[in-house]
Amino acid sequence: MQQKKIIVTGAAGLVGQNLVQMLVKSEFFVVALDKNEHNLSLLKKINPNVKCVVADCSQQGTWMQLFKDSFAVVQLQAQIAAPSRELFERNNISSVNFVLAACKQYRIKHLVHLSSSVVISVATDDYTTTKRLGEIEVRRSGVSHTIFRPPLMYGCFDAKHLGWLTKFMEKSPVFPIPGIGTFVRQPLYVQDMCRIILSAIRIGPKNRIHNVIGHERIPYIAMMKILAKERGLHRVFIRFPPWLFGALLNTFNKLTGKAVFTTDQLSALIAGDEFPIEPWTKEFGVMYTPFHVAVREMFADPRYKYRDEMISPH
Repeated sequence: MQQKKIIVTGAAGLVGQNLVQMLVKSEFFVVALDKNEHNLSLLKKINPNVKCVVADCSQQGTWMQLFKDSFAVVQLQAQIAAPSRELFERNNISSVNFVLAACKQYRIKHLVHLSSSVVISVATDDYTTTKRLGEIEVRRSGVSHTIFRPPLMYGCFDAKHLGWLTKFMEKSPVFPIPGIGTFVRQPLYVQDMCRIILSAIRIGPKNRIHNVIGHERIPYIAMMKILAKERGLHRVFIRFPPWLFGALLNTFNKLTGKAVFTTDQLSALIAGDEFPIEPWTKEFGVMYTPFHVAVREMFADPRYKYRDEMISPH
């Protein structure tokens, strides 16, 4: 029997690296698209049977022809941090529209679009604004779809977020905390998100939006202490006023030439968003993995070693 083909755009990031392996094990033929050639080569090394194509979905190109005869498309590409709004617009809006155009041309029956919980947050930065606009494009496109809004995600291949914070923690005996650190996070294990996507592909499109929020409300400093404990690290946590933390962050970014974590992201982090928890476990048949259990599983996963090979775009 011929395998059903799944297109995954933005396949070389955190979600894609985990999802592609899951799709392969579920006997789909995966075509993985990403403009990050280094991370895509890592995906190919781990999943040799996947067709990997270097492609920038924010530009029209021959990559669109790959959509022909596809069973479904999973759209993951996104710009999370950038020095200019133009990059957010290109990768959160233009890329969405080109994927939608390919879906229309080849009559794709199901587009799974990964949005973000930021669209229902109090944040007003460029990432939030462009993710909202990208989601609107999907909803009004006429393409049959499923939209997911996950919160902060973590897991193997995390080169940003908690993955980057863990790397910093491993190198420094002192770990800075913005403010008093009691602002709440509702993180989601990337493996849970991937299982939900796989379930959605099997169920089919219903043109609905799902807020896939982690079931725990965990203070930020408690999350960091869990990471340290599960990694076997003894660290001193020092609280800094947000303005001072932001100034130190800007200095760090200038010295390293990277913006893995920006002041906009800092503002979103301490904004105090708390999202309602919807019954996604029942709807998609996926159990929620508690944070401390998922972190332990993540560190024990043999694929965790590849975290150091991932390049975070900036």
